[in-house]
Amino acid sequence: MCLGIPMQVKTIEDYSARCEAKGIERDVSLFMLQHEDIQAGDFVVVHVGYAIQKVTPQEARTAWEIYDEMLAREAGNA
Repeated sequence: MCLGIPMQVKTIEDYSARCEAKGIERDVSLFMLQHEDIQAGDFVVVHVGYAIQKVTPQEARTAWEIYDEMLAREAGNA
């Protein structure tokens, strides 16, 4: 299964952004969202190194709540 991970944009340079989620930072291509207005502080869904969708902070939080629940169940903690 492939998942898109919500990440917050920290910095942008051309079509590349430094993004962060849960303390992990990655360089992400913004090429697929080149016609969107992406700013530092925005949230994007990242899949295989590409930002594929801009999302609201609430959508990002909701996705992480679901992912955290999935991980907890897999570990037998729920």
